[in-house]
Amino acid sequence: MNRILAASVVKHAGKEIMVQGWLHKKRLLGGLTFINVRDRSGLVQVVVKDKGEVEKLRGLQIGTVLSVTGKVVEDERAPGGAEMHDAKLDVLVPVTDEPPIEIDKPLNHAPENLDTLFEYRPIGLRNLQETAIFKIQSGIVQALREYFYQNDFTDVRTPKLLATATEGGAEVFKMDYFGKEATLAQSPQFYKQMLVGVFERVFEIAPVYRAEPSATTRHMTEYVSIDGEMGFISMKELEEFLGGLLNYVIDYVWERYERELKQWSIAKPVLPKQIPAMSMAEIHEKYSKATGENSVGEKDLRPDEERWICEYAAKELGSEAIFVTDWPADEMKFYHKAQDGKPELADRLDLLFRGVEIATGSMRENDHKVLVRQLKEKAGGDPNDPGFKYFLMAMRAGMPPHGGFGMGLERLTEKIVGLNNVKEATLFPRDINRLAP
Repeated sequence: MNRILAASVVKHAGKEIMVQGWLHKKRLLGGLTFINVRDRSGLVQVVVKDKGEVEKLRGLQIGTVLSVTGKVVEDERAPGGAEMHDAKLDVLVPVTDEPPIEIDKPLNHAPENLDTLFEYRPIGLRNLQETAIFKIQSGIVQALREYFYQNDFTDVRTPKLLATATEGGAEVFKMDYFGKEATLAQSPQFYKQMLVGVFERVFEIAPVYRAEPSATTRHMTEYVSIDGEMGFISMKELEEFLGGLLNYVIDYVWERYERELKQWSIAKPVLPKQIPAMSMAEIHEKYSKATGENSVGEKDLRPDEERWICEYAAKELGSEAIFVTDWPADEMKFYHKAQDGKPELADRLDLLFRGVEIATGSMRENDHKVLVRQLKEKAGGDPNDPGFKYFLMAMRAGMPPHGGFGMGLERLTEKIVGLNNVKEATLFPRDINRLAP
């Protein structure tokens, strides 16, 4: 007999079928034993009446692997609209140890319970509400890839072992590499810019590493970065691309993951086709006037300022996302480009969504001489250092006006699902306190 998945059981009403999966829940009701069996598609309810079959379940715990045959009976009250009767059980892998956490009910995501949540992650992920987060995340990645491909991007793979910390700063992991010092990549920044000269449009979805000593709801030491880089574009075109990408992802997820979204009672984000933009200076002024907390002249947005402007945009502009533009040039990376006619400002933007920054983008300096000067002045870098030498080689060989962005997959997932901590949107999070499981 061929195996039928739980989600397809209702299609076989009146027939005898076989399902295989994990024992997810067991309960007694009116002399009958009801069990839920979980497989990759969801749950199926099974009614176990025969005493000999009920006896097979004695002493077995959640997680026991079962093969079940029975007749399909439609019942709107059952998961999926049908259940199995006259069940015959075959215990494939018995589990007799009581599980450390209950997975047949929503798990506690309160801040004080997150350590427990992550400690028992291998078991807790079997909870259907937890599973839903990562099925949605899988859909987000699929949508991202489709959008990139539809816009003629090439998917690339860049090294994560580097000779030096090309992004600068102290937030880098160092390691011994056959007697030499190597670092883990903080981003694929230089590689994706080099590859603009090859493919013109490239993207990568891969882990990056930041030795950030931050125990916050926004940071991890390892996360998945969504990186895109495009040649022959303007700042306005970069903004339009990012806005279109976010809209595409949201529409894609809501069209295909209704069941998983219901697990978290998520409202679809309100996003116009053209996401509004506001300069940093204007946001500082509005925030300071509204809250009495003066942020005018600051070089970045405060976390509470990010939340405030997103709430303002949702209420006043009809958008749960907003671009922050016109960043101070004295804070820009050496490879960023200053605005034409306004050298005090960088051609940079941040995309804020539901209270947090999910993406940063900019135009890149493509004039080799200017780039070398900015490397020396802003980063104190040596053009002959192996961390910069090959990047500059590509720039000198001819690079068009180009720009790109980096977006955090876990932050994007967190905000779509409505979680409160980026680690909750990570299968096995890494931060300053956790290196396992």
